[in-house]
Amino acid sequence: MKKYIWMMLLATAFVGCSSDDNTVDFSTDRDLIQVTEVGGTELVQIVAEGEWTASTEDAWIAISPANGRGTTTCKFLIDSAKTADARRATVRIRSNESWESKDITVEQTGYPYLIEVDKESIEVSNYAKSEQRTFDVRVRSNVDFDVKIPTDASWLSNEKYSLKLTSGIRPREVVVRFNWDINTRPEERLAAIEFTPKQDVTLSRQQGVNVKQQAAEPIEEGTRAGDSVALLSIARTLDMMESTWDNGEPMNLWQGVTLWEEGMEGCTPEKVGRVKYAQFFLFYTKEPLPFEVRYLTAAEELYIFSNANSFLYNLSTGEYISELTQLKRLTIGAYGLTELHPSFTNLKNLEYLNICSNNFQTVPDILTKENFPNLRALVMNANQRAAVYDLSNTTRTDLGGFIDEETFPVDLLKWDLDTLVLSVNHLQGELPDLADDPDFPYYTQQEIDAVDTLPQYLVDNRIKKVMPSTKLFAINANHFYGKLPDWLLYHPALDLWFPYSLVFPQDGRASNGRAAMFENEPMNMNYYYDIYTTKTKPTGTPE
Repeated sequence: MKKYIWMMLLATAFVGCSSDDNTVDFSTDRDLIQVTEVGGTELVQIVAEGEWTASTEDAWIAISPANGRGTTTCKFLIDSAKTADARRATVRIRSNESWESKDITVEQTGYPYLIEVDKESIEVSNYAKSEQRTFDVRVRSNVDFDVKIPTDASWLSNEKYSLKLTSGIRPREVVVRFNWDINTRPEERLAAIEFTPKQDVTLSRQQGVNVKQQAAEPIEEGTRAGDSVALLSIARTLDMMESTWDNGEPMNLWQGVTLWEEGMEGCTPEKVGRVKYAQFFLFYTKEPLPFEVRYLTAAEELYIFSNANSFLYNLSTGEYISELTQLKRLTIGAYGLTELHPSFTNLKNLEYLNICSNNFQTVPDILTKENFPNLRALVMNANQRAAVYDLSNTTRTDLGGFIDEETFPVDLLKWDLDTLVLSVNHLQGELPDLADDPDFPYYTQQEIDAVDTLPQYLVDNRIKKVMPSTKLFAINANHFYGKLPDWLLYHPALDLWFPYSLVFPQDGRASNGRAAMFENEPMNMNYYYDIYTTKTKPTGTPE
């Protein structure tokens, strides 16, 4: 019995010692966590025997799980930084049994200021359709910035953008769209775009974009081959809808193209085989005339007509057409013009100019006899964006049709052109009688005596001598009212002007509400033929 009692006491002592040796110490595997500004997930092992709780006063740290029993691996979910400054927080792990605690320090660096781009090098072609001449740059930044394009890179521009820094200093992305122009030169172009902060900060990273544009296709100026390349390039740039020109067949077979041939008036040896006339019809462009027109240096006439949706545009002719100083006849109709480029005055040899069906608000200032001394025909009819019957009942001011001309453009009358066409516009008011204008003389007795077709009536009634050389004058379908002046009613060429079609008929109401009509419009032309007795009254003239 004594023997067994002794063995039991030894076993009890042994069990007691083993229990003390297996007690789990309350601890964590790390007491410091260091993370970058991006944040993320960190793992921490908590060693415990009983229940424990994790807590922190900083909302940018979340712990999962936040409490538990026994040894557990916890996830510390650390949010991204919101400022440029570093921040520190403490996470406390407490034993629910012994109230012993362990502190873990979390340190996070602040966001450095930066401007980054998704691509630092971009290459564009020398040509593309207008809607395709763009590229996008994704900019990642935590500071608002300006886009700086070199002053010598005017062929580049950027559209408006907005960087919304709604989450402190965390970087955000914005797409900046750039537009580029056609390269007209046979050399490539380079530009370095910078993105600079709007506030005074030190950037840890700053990137820009290097843009390279390909060189233009070389055109051999002054040659037949150069002309063919120029025509094809113009058609491409204008996006002609029905161009059938084929570089694989001779130009003399191209529809709407006439070449110089030996024996033609004005043809010289160097012109033979080159473009004399070219027609560009039915196209779609939102830009001035293409730069390739500058290479048609032998052309005597160009016809450019019918741009889709032309009434929507406010375009200029651009400067390249102005290099063709040899042009004699030029039509740029239904293009969307509101301006003749200032260099347009270089076309001193123009004899015929047709700019009908455009959107001019006023008669271009440069259209004077001094600037175009050889011009004999000026056609500017149908310059309306929209046909408005009653100008007093509309709020629109962008109607075209020379709507901003306050009075009749008298300077055009001083030009004494062979042809002046102003029909179907929004000109309004009274025609000037020119009685007090010294620029318009009276007919003299010497003139009457020298020309047997001029009646004595012109001198006896002091009729002003206005546009004596004009064979066609058309002002119908405007908004004129009041009286027809004597210089018009008794003009020597009135019978040639088809007055009941192209002069007298007016349309609608002027902006002051007055009906557009001439109150003294003659019932017929009998009065006229009674004065011009040497003229033969046309058959069928109303009595």
